Amino acid sequence: MPNRPALAAAAALFLAASAALAADAFPPIPRKLPPPGTAQVSATDRAALEAELGKLQKRLAAAEAASAAKPVIADLLSDVQAYEKAVRLALANDEFYEAKKPAAAGATKGAGKGAAKSDAPKPDADKPAADKPSTPRGVVAAFDLLKTANRRLDEIEAGAPSWVGKKGFVVRGYRSDVDGSAQPYGLDIPDDVDLTKPTPLYVWLHGRGDTDTDLYFIKSHETKGGEMRPKGAITLHPLGRHCVGYKSAGEIDVLDAVESVKKRYKIDANRIVLAGFSMGGAGAWHVGAHYADRWAVVHTGAGFIDVRRYQKVDPATVPAAERLMWGAYDVPDYVRNLFNVPVVSYSGELDKQRASATIMAEVFKENGRELEQFIGPGVEHKYEPKTLPVVMKRIADLLAKGRDPSPKHVELQTRTLRYNKMFWVEATGLGEHWADARVDATAKDDGTIDVTTKNVTGLTLSRPATAVKVDGAKLPVPAASNGTIRLAKTGNKWAVATDAPPAGAAAAGGKLAKRPGLQGPIDDAFMAPFLFVAPTGPAVSPAVQQWVEFEMAHQQDRWRALMRGDARVKKDTEVTPDDVAKYNLVLWGDAKSNALIAKAAEKLPAKWAGGKLAFGGRSHDAATHLPALIYPNPLNPTRYVVLNSGPTFRENDDR
Repeated sequence: MPNRPALAAAAALFLAASAALAADAFPPIPRKLPPPGTAQVSATDRAALEAELGKLQKRLAAAEAASAAKPVIADLLSDVQAYEKAVRLALANDEFYEAKKPAAAGATKGAGKGAAKSDAPKPDADKPAADKPSTPRGVVAAFDLLKTANRRLDEIEAGAPSWVGKKGFVVRGYRSDVDGSAQPYGLDIPDDVDLTKPTPLYVWLHGRGDTDTDLYFIKSHETKGGEMRPKGAITLHPLGRHCVGYKSAGEIDVLDAVESVKKRYKIDANRIVLAGFSMGGAGAWHVGAHYADRWAVVHTGAGFIDVRRYQKVDPATVPAAERLMWGAYDVPDYVRNLFNVPVVSYSGELDKQRASATIMAEVFKENGRELEQFIGPGVEHKYEPKTLPVVMKRIADLLAKGRDPSPKHVELQTRTLRYNKMFWVEATGLGEHWADARVDATAKDDGTIDVTTKNVTGLTLSRPATAVKVDGAKLPVPAASNGTIRLAKTGNKWAVATDAPPAGAAAAGGKLAKRPGLQGPIDDAFMAPFLFVAPTGPAVSPAVQQWVEFEMAHQQDRWRALMRGDARVKKDTEVTPDDVAKYNLVLWGDAKSNALIAKAAEKLPAKWAGGKLAFGGRSHDAATHLPALIYPNPLNPTRYVVLNSGPTFRENDDR
């Protein structure tokens, strides 16, 4: 059904009991994030915005065409494209909130004395003030963003982009490989930062704001910073794809924004802090735990760390597959990764979200460690003014020590090969996916590496050694290892692997196996470059045809609103070999309607024949059923193919 529950891996999807459905069989699914706009935008303002946006888009198209062979210019254009997208999505999705009186409409949000005024059109200027309609602050901001975008284009054309070396508050953007969209991020660059020298970077993850879409995010970060404004360091504010808890594409946005800043500024890679509060604290917990080897310090303020205890969920009320999927983001399942990096936690004494730090302190203690905590006396969900400087001082002291890029001791804990690497230790195979897996590795002074494992069947150690001891068995290292040692476990026996790793998901002997980058579930395909492929032929039945048309359109709308970008879309007749090589292909339809499904059908786990759909060991009526699945792409086994599904979390999950 259109509002189906989450699909963890592959599942037969029931469509309808009838082969013929009415045109309104699938009513629109109400959007929850971001919520529909609450401000009335006048026809005059809307028309003016659309006209100015259209002019900017024409200028951008010409600039993009001219910069195709000029990477430096293309990179600068992302600083303009992020502004264009912010206004475009606000108009397309009705994302204007909080009307303001015209007398105050020109002031920049959060600005003080001497703030710049907007040059937005003043509608009905000849009317008495009492009769003038309210102008939503988002409309004013949209005109401001269009003005800034045009000014930046002028400067790019003149070869003098002034914002590139600007200090203070500046908003920039980058092109995401996931969907090709321009994603904004804010920077806070104090005057005492020397941009010619390597500089520490603080990555600050913002809290939840359902209406803080790109438009409001950009406008805000043009004029103000966040909770932490350290001296002598650049602070990065990722959008995180708006309000998805820094999960899915939001998680990738944090990593990509960091890489963009590292490319554009001299950043000391061994002095990067990951920090956040509330939803940002939740992001710091899980992004910190998944990628602990990237940070010099992780600071968590309040936040959310697991489903069962924090949300007081009775596991018996949740399907087994969904419970397994908790293992992707439940931070206690990755706690040992946090032993690779200093962690500083803060909670308000009276904050309900203090529970996250309490739970994590318990898990730290169970594993023989102590979580460093600071408590703000007498406050609820905020930083206590006297405690915040103490926390910042502690972070700065730890940051001064810097990150060791190649520590002698490494701990890795995971439940999926999506998160399989920590410094020089990489798990390449698990005995059981979604069960606890661990690697503890120590490089000794005598040139040996001592490793203990749990639920791991494949290992790569990227560190020179003369011998490796794995779970008590000592193995010689071949002279030709060149500092990279690959180990494989068969039964209970480890051995040094001498052959090249198999391509795609095919293990030795041709047996299908989960591998790094090809481990599922369905949602994993949307954390890397993907392409929607629309069918051009008729489906096996009107029921299938209607559902595919509805669901594909809905997933495009949902990605645009929730993930702040446009999914790439091509017809099945337009897909090129380059597309097959580059993208996870999301194929919509069935073997009759979609030429690529037909082409790959022989090697897919779903089979259409004689009006039946064979899938999962059962036979279904093909006129009323479709498979939703993820699988290694038979046309390119190093990428995914997804059938009939976008991200599996639905509007009901947005709460």
